[in-house]
Amino acid sequence: MATDTLKSGKDTGKAPALRRLLLDNGALTALVVLAVAMSFLSGDFLSTQNLLNVGVQAAVTAILAFGVTFVIVSAGIDLSVGSVAALSATVLAYTATTMGLPVWLSIVLALATGIACGLVSGALISFGKLPPFIATLAMLSIGRGLALVISQGSPIAFPDSVSQLGATLGGWLPVPVLVMIAMGLITAVVLNRTYIGRTMYAIGGNEEAARLSGIRVKRQKIVIYALAGGFAAVAGIVLASRLASAQPQAAYGYELDAIAAVVIGGASLSGGVGKASGTLIGALILAVLRNGLNLLSVSAFWQQVVIGVVIALAVLVDTLRRRS
Repeated sequence: MATDTLKSGKDTGKAPALRRLLLDNGALTALVVLAVAMSFLSGDFLSTQNLLNVGVQAAVTAILAFGVTFVIVSAGIDLSVGSVAALSATVLAYTATTMGLPVWLSIVLALATGIACGLVSGALISFGKLPPFIATLAMLSIGRGLALVISQGSPIAFPDSVSQLGATLGGWLPVPVLVMIAMGLITAVVLNRTYIGRTMYAIGGNEEAARLSGIRVKRQKIVIYALAGGFAAVAGIVLASRLASAQPQAAYGYELDAIAAVVIGGASLSGGVGKASGTLIGALILAVLRNGLNLLSVSAFWQQVVIGVVIALAVLVDTLRRRS
């Protein structure tokens, strides 16, 4: 009987450990299972060309999501990144093509536009006391409106030198994938190796405790939203380079995909939890889902249903993890 009790105790100990392992690595497990399932359902899924396509499809969402990760880790939300991406790309195309400025200066102005949008959102939240949802919703409308005003509602040709970002390196490796990896590494360094990264976790974990410990919460929030705006600008440039033009309606709805990628990747909407690798996995899950469903000729309408279910399950897993 004692032996049975001991065995039972061991089994009981293994069950929570296995549950914890699955919960902590749920996104990676889901990605592997999804990839295996798609490979069985479609013989074309594991082809090199298709896998590279998945990477390209994930690139813009992932870059946006890396910036949103900073915001969500600090217990905020940013609904404006899609519009900011479109505005930044429009600024680059307009200044380089219509105004004739040097391309390098146009790129700087595009990045500055994204950062400025983030600074305004952060200021509205920190000093205007607006909820992040409302402040970034307003910026969503402002950014999209300015993109339409600058472009007069029409696409603007992108400079050829910048359009190379949408090409391939060595004839096979897509440049957007390399940019995605680079931005992911920057995100990981910022979160894990810098003071601002540590303050993100502190603010997200307990904002009042962070303030009492000496962190200048208002200033840090402005920096956090500025970072998200900068990442959105990079995503906009990459997207426009793929399209060979800056389109004012580009990246429409991408902010929701970015938030979904962060949540699917294991970040908590209540703040204090999140990492770059998880966000990358979340973006890849969305890309694999869309790519696989396209290969299976599933209707685009049903694809939205499937993605909605995946997001709901991701939030449910997050809730279970926090409870345990």
